[in-house]
Amino acid sequence: MPKDYYDILGVERGASQDDIKRAYRKLSKELHPDKHKGEKESEQRYKEVNEAYETLNNPKKRQAYDQFGHAGTNGGAGGFQGFGGFQGFNPEDVGGFSDLFESFFGGSRGGGVPRQERGRDLEIEISISFVEAVQGVERPITLRRQRTCTTCKGSGAKEGTSTKKCDTCGGTGQTVRTVQSFFGSIQQTAICGTCRGSGKVPETPCSTCKGEGRTEEKSTVTVAVPAGIHDGQTLRVRGEGEAGRQGTQSGDLFVRIRIEPDSRFSRDGDDIYSNITIPVVDAILGAEHEVESVLGSVTLKIPEGTQSGQVFRIRGKGMPVVGASSRFGDHFVTVNVDIPRKLSKKERQLIEEWKTLQS
Repeated sequence: MPKDYYDILGVERGASQDDIKRAYRKLSKELHPDKHKGEKESEQRYKEVNEAYETLNNPKKRQAYDQFGHAGTNGGAGGFQGFGGFQGFNPEDVGGFSDLFESFFGGSRGGGVPRQERGRDLEIEISISFVEAVQGVERPITLRRQRTCTTCKGSGAKEGTSTKKCDTCGGTGQTVRTVQSFFGSIQQTAICGTCRGSGKVPETPCSTCKGEGRTEEKSTVTVAVPAGIHDGQTLRVRGEGEAGRQGTQSGDLFVRIRIEPDSRFSRDGDDIYSNITIPVVDAILGAEHEVESVLGSVTLKIPEGTQSGQVFRIRGKGMPVVGASSRFGDHFVTVNVDIPRKLSKKERQLIEEWKTLQS
C-alpha cells in the first residue's frame, strides 16, 4: 500500500501550505543526494518527499488526494481490493464505473461503449546541468517509437482505397459475450480485437504499415525545460508518445528531470545556499565581498563584528519560480572567517598590543 503523503512529510492532514512547505524544505535538505551518495534508502525517501510535496503543495491535487487517496493523483494506483469496498477508484476517469468491471473482467459491464485504443504513453529520464535548471533549456531527444505512417497518412488503407465496416463487430467497435462470475451472469463488452474499437478496417491494407496506420521510426522531439524546474519533476509533452492505430489519438511523452549537482551551490526549494571565506580583518572591521549567485555576481556587505558561520540573505537572487517569470527565491550565504595559522613578527606585535587594550 502506498505511503501516506502527510506521514512522509511529517505533518497533520490539516496542515497549512506554509507548514507543508517548511516540512518539505527541511526534509529535502536533510535527504539531498549530495549528502547521502550511494545510500539507496535516503535516495528513496528523497523521491517520496518530492512526490508528496508535488501533490500537497498543489491545492487541487491535495483536494483530490484528501478525497480519493492516491487514486486521486496522477501517480495513484487504482484497482479493486476485496469485498470491503472499492479502493483507489477515481470518479473522474472517463469510463466511470464500467471501467472498473473492464479492468476486473477484461471488458465493460453491459451497455458501456469501449474506448478506442490510443497510442501508448512513453516515459524517459534526462539529466540537465544546474545552470540549465536556472536558465531553462530546450533539449532535443531522439526516440524510437511508433509514428503515423507517411504512406497512408495514418488511415491504414492503401492509397486510392477506403475503409469498410468491420465484419467481426458489425461496425460497433465492440464485442459482447456472457460470462459467469461470483456476481452471477455478466454481459461482458470488450473492444473489438480486429478493428481495435474503430468499427472500421481498410478495404486494402497499406503495404507500408500493413493496415496499422503507423510504423516504428527514429525521430526527434524537442522538450522545453522551464527555468527553475526541480529535481525529479516530470514534464508532460502531449501527443509525443506513440501514434495511435489507424489515426487514433497519440499517447503522451513523460520526461522526468534529473539535475546534476553543482559544487558551488546547494538548493532548497527555490532558495540557493553557498559559502564564502573572508579574512579575519574583514570580519572585525567590515567589508564588501563579491558573491557568485545563480543570477550572476552580487555585492554582499559584511558588517563589522561578523561571526564565523553567520548567514546573510540576499533577496531575489535564488532560483526562478517555475511559471512565474518575475519571481525568484533567495540566496543565503554562510560566511566562514579565515583564522591565520601563522603570523609575521609585525602581525604578532600588533595583536599583542591589541590584547593589552582588551585587559
